[in-house]
Amino acid sequence: MRRTFWMAGVLGVLLGCQTPASVAAPKGASHGRHEVEKTDDEWKKLLTPEQYRVLRESGTERPFSSPMAKPHAGKYHYLCAACGQELFRSDEKFDSGTGWPSFWAPVTKTAVASESDTTLGMVRDEVRCSRCGGHLGHVFDDGPKPTGLRYCINGAALKEVPEGEKPKPEPAK
Repeated sequence: MRRTFWMAGVLGVLLGCQTPASVAAPKGASHGRHEVEKTDDEWKKLLTPEQYRVLRESGTERPFSSPMAKPHAGKYHYLCAACGQELFRSDEKFDSGTGWPSFWAPVTKTAVASESDTTLGMVRDEVRCSRCGGHLGHVFDDGPKPTGLRYCINGAALKEVPEGEKPKPEPAK
């Protein structure tokens, strides 16, 4: 068992799954109280089972399972599927070839929060919605210019909304 975790850690290092030092989370943004808080039962009523698994249980969707992973024409806003906060825009989206929607920057520095994730024997930066604490995915330091970052985000955690049709976010508390 120890050997498996050690090997997974080595594999993570070789694949570049290191925590990008340039990504700083707003202090305390992903722990404790959030602007939007709900009970598990309330989240289950609001979200699909897959959205709940990803956003509330830190799950990961299968690669290439989200239609948002493929590039398409048009300008879009990408909102948190749980609370409706705008997180990313199509101007920062790129095809990383990984099978998940990828962005080189969030819409604002405070839209997402990050924290260290040491599951699977790797050190990565987990990305969460700063408004509701929902798990979005991870950020890596192998992205394109100008940031060099790749926000690898679960499509189930996002709502893709055409530019000009931004719905109102979920009311706070």
